[in-house]
Amino acid sequence: MGYRIGIDIGGTFTDFALMHNETLVLHKNLSTPEDRSLGVLQGIERLAELEGLSLRDMLSRVDAITHGTTVADNTLIEMNGAITGLLTTEGFRDELELRRGYKEDIWDVRLGPPTAIVPRRRRLGVPERVLFDGTVHSPLDEDAARRAIARLAKQGVESVAICTLFSFTNPAHELRLAQLVKEQMPDVYLSLSHQVLPKSPEFERVSTTAVNGYVGPRVSQYIDRLVERLTNAGYQKQLLLMQSNGGVMTRDYLRGSPVRVLASGPAGGVIGSAAFGQAKNACELLCVDMGGTSYDVSVIRGGQAPAQSGWNWHHRHLVAVPMVQVETLGAGGGSLCTAEHGTLHVGPESAGADPGPVCYGRGGTHPTVTDAILVLGLLSEEAEFAGGSFQLTREGVDEALRQHVAGPMGYSVEDAAFDCWRVVNANMTQAVRRLTAEKGSNPKDLTLLAYGGNGPVFAAIQAQELGIDRVLVPRTSPGFSATGALAAQPSIDEERSYIVPGMEADIDRLRQLWLELAEHAERHLVKAGFQRDAIHCRYQLNLRYPGQNWSLTVDAAETLGSGDLSFVTDTLPAQMIQRFHQLHEVQYGHARDGEAPEITGVRLLAATNIPRPTFSGGLTAEQKSAVPGRQRRANLGEGFQDVPIYYGPDLQPGHCIPGPAIIEEAFATIVVYPGWTTYLDDARDYELRRIPNRD
Repeated sequence: MGYRIGIDIGGTFTDFALMHNETLVLHKNLSTPEDRSLGVLQGIERLAELEGLSLRDMLSRVDAITHGTTVADNTLIEMNGAITGLLTTEGFRDELELRRGYKEDIWDVRLGPPTAIVPRRRRLGVPERVLFDGTVHSPLDEDAARRAIARLAKQGVESVAICTLFSFTNPAHELRLAQLVKEQMPDVYLSLSHQVLPKSPEFERVSTTAVNGYVGPRVSQYIDRLVERLTNAGYQKQLLLMQSNGGVMTRDYLRGSPVRVLASGPAGGVIGSAAFGQAKNACELLCVDMGGTSYDVSVIRGGQAPAQSGWNWHHRHLVAVPMVQVETLGAGGGSLCTAEHGTLHVGPESAGADPGPVCYGRGGTHPTVTDAILVLGLLSEEAEFAGGSFQLTREGVDEALRQHVAGPMGYSVEDAAFDCWRVVNANMTQAVRRLTAEKGSNPKDLTLLAYGGNGPVFAAIQAQELGIDRVLVPRTSPGFSATGALAAQPSIDEERSYIVPGMEADIDRLRQLWLELAEHAERHLVKAGFQRDAIHCRYQLNLRYPGQNWSLTVDAAETLGSGDLSFVTDTLPAQMIQRFHQLHEVQYGHARDGEAPEITGVRLLAATNIPRPTFSGGLTAEQKSAVPGRQRRANLGEGFQDVPIYYGPDLQPGHCIPGPAIIEEAFATIVVYPGWTTYLDDARDYELRRIPNRD
């Protein structure tokens, strides 16, 4: 087997995981915000050096590069996407503003609406009307359409989103509008709702299409630039891109709907977590990823991380494509620490990669979480940082903390650092409580899986506050999202609307819709070079009780190879209704057995297998004490004291390390807080256990 490379670009670091046979090599380098493709090439070149190869030789031997990107997310966060216009059915131009009346925080009376990515002057209605069954009620007024397009052209529009009523049942008007746009604006980027999200409801579809139009040009430009650089450097295969649903697919498939790469970086970590948890006999997981800029939280139940479609609010915009559920908080190593009016704030603003925290020695002047934990002794100037990329420095750190935190708050620099540690930890713990409450999960029933460069620093203390007794830290935790990208499988997850009472479903219509989805998925997967007979298809139905807004996705059948619809029989609706009642009972604690649900759509998840990292599980039967390499003055929540420091690569399976202690790995620091013990298992992964009945 050749080389396989997983890549995850974060706000501060770009992570790499190189897989060759059974060997996995990690690397980190600082991200390059001015052109993130440069950081990717620099990292691959470093991997080549580690393998004793030139960049061209390495890339010629690479079977696949799997890449999670934050370009779409950063575009929404920074609000620097394309100048976007919207063409829609006359009378429906304001759906984006209405937002279903949704407000992220109903208690914040000062919370205003999000900045419009398509302001009203660039949202234009065109006379036309297609009915719910695809019948044309009113033909498209092409003269009015040309006038609307001319207005968009005068406003310098770079991207046009087209979303007309019920186009997913009859796309003729959207297709004709696209032709008219190209006639007058040949260089404009187009997003058609029946291609981006061919399903109801209307607001979800127009919002997703508008976001696709807003982020699409920037995402496409980045991917094209990266592919060009890789090709020129010697890469001969297709680039596989992480999707928000946790799968990967090619640039060609995603070209029309780049919105599907939103949150693709965190999705890679969640997919890796599910595989890792299964290997460790921990299928009920709370996954936390703390990097340099953000803190991502997700919950895995039964060893699975299903992608939810529909109600996915992302950066204050509804994106209804399937997404692995991840809660993101602006809390990372680069989060800025500031005291204002007697209150200490940590994040969400970040120092990023340039200039980064003060202790990076790259010109930063504002203290961050990384600076605070350096002062606390959790990190050290003596140890190599980020795999030896550079070393931290204390120079300027104390003064930055004194100026921005200690001085305004009226206490010492060390007290300021400890309060920064407390506040960021409280912010992250609260985010976990909110997510688990929304999912109906009790954190006490879960195992905490910590990864990211800073996740293991806070993992045990967070687990303690949440009542969790077991923490897992993969040896690949600093680059776990990149490792997870390697664990992701090529997949296509799409839906089609079909709203009908469950017992009145037309069997031929169900078969037709699933067949269309299967043929579409097969065409793209085969074009990407995967074998037709290796495609796994999971056929699903979306159902809900009458009067409900949201549907549950229920499995109908799984097949090897696409197009086998022998399961679609007259008895299928009754079977699906029974499964829906059971699933509703599990997820919500009740079911209305006497009420017949309605079908809202069909769904197909088509995937195929590629080589992926394997995770081993289990503690070694033999446990033994380890000898620390040195001691360091540090504060692990109970005041400063001399804490033993262990060098991770020197530890052996079976080593047992009681807290307080600090373990320094090449890319991460694992803090063993008082009341905890950590074990190194046979796979050299860490397991932290809380000591019971500790006073």
